[in-house]
Amino acid sequence: MSSVSPAGEAALDVTGRVRRLGLTGSIGAGKSTVAALLRDRGLTVLDADVVAREVTGDPAVVARLAALFPGTVSGGVLDRAALAGQVFGNAEALAALNAVVHPEVRRRMTALEGEAFARGEAWVVQDIPLLFEGGLERGMDAVLVVDAPLDVRVARVMARSGLSREEVLARDAAQLPAEEKRRRATAVLENTGNLTALAAALDEALWQLGVPARTPNGG
Repeated sequence: MSSVSPAGEAALDVTGRVRRLGLTGSIGAGKSTVAALLRDRGLTVLDADVVAREVTGDPAVVARLAALFPGTVSGGVLDRAALAGQVFGNAEALAALNAVVHPEVRRRMTALEGEAFARGEAWVVQDIPLLFEGGLERGMDAVLVVDAPLDVRVARVMARSGLSREEVLARDAAQLPAEEKRRRATAVLENTGNLTALAAALDEALWQLGVPARTPNGG
């Protein structure tokens, strides 16, 4: 099922740059599945996590992180697990990390958008797990939220990660509640595991939003 808010249509009147479709969802909702479906439909999907990983491999960024977080860099390579251990539950450390990484990620995402615009693409998808938490929805022309019942999401994450139910619930609780994400969305996709139904709902949402997409498999 998809739902499109009237406010979303007004946000589409943007010229002079590629338009942005924000993609997000709570842990285990199936955002990555939707991202793959969007790529199948010819849309450029910019994955913020992938870009962040690329950025934190840059020697200049790594050097700044080494100075801020001793013990997280060895031989010029960032130990991501060690870094996560230092910032988890530490708001001040997380803010320091974000101050280094986020501007670089935004710069890279903007450059990739420019390349898409130069190719004549009207829209790009920005796949951002913490889109609402970071206040990034203000820069989007529409926001697509993927959702599923909590028990379904928890089971998916447990199956793929080995985390306990309590650990998954704790991670879910650290994010904006799914209900609030749905409220702020331009369109909502229900992902209960039926790929055919999910793809059909996505196609409907793209059509309502005016996002051009090709038929999958090159049609």
